[in-house]
Amino acid sequence: MIRELLGTVPPETTQQAVGYPTLFLLIVLGSLVPVVPTGALVSSAAVVAFHRTAPLSLLLVFAVAASAAFLGDLGLYWLGRRGAESRNVARRLERLRHRAAPDRLETAQRKLDAHGVTVLVLSRLVPAGRIPVMLACLLAEKPMRWFARGDAPACLAWAATYQLIGILGGALFGEPWQGVVAAVALTLAISAVPAGWRRLAAHRSGPD
Repeated sequence: MIRELLGTVPPETTQQAVGYPTLFLLIVLGSLVPVVPTGALVSSAAVVAFHRTAPLSLLLVFAVAASAAFLGDLGLYWLGRRGAESRNVARRLERLRHRAAPDRLETAQRKLDAHGVTVLVLSRLVPAGRIPVMLACLLAEKPMRWFARGDAPACLAWAATYQLIGILGGALFGEPWQGVVAAVALTLAISAVPAGWRRLAAHRSGPD
């Protein structure tokens, strides 16, 4: 994937024809199965687009990232809504609910009741915040149209944020691969912050 994005071989036009669809599919997959570091993919693609010095490349990365994230989120939410009518999917949804941190899910439900769609926008910008809020929406039986209306600006903000990280990495380093490494390291560090904060809070609240 990174070799395609870096545009070494094949020729640039062929690489772009392969790279953008690949980026789209990986982000959709990462939205459906939250184990793919989609933020790092967007930042890496933005680094390469920045070094091409072609504004259209950055615009394409943004459009691909935002639309793929939106499609993946809608797919996952649709599966969750369908789970309410399917016994097998309902059981998987219930297991996912128990797997989520109870305090985060409770906080997401409380904020969803208080702030509505705004919480969806913020949830995509907070590392590991998307799934608890999505589960809260499913448990509150929010309709698909309501979710889509809030998720669209959330995906736009998410794509813009991680693209800016990539542009920063591209501006700081002369070689694309250096910027990619820096952008990936930064996005992974950001994603690790919530887990580290929870462990620190648990340690402080534990017995002396």
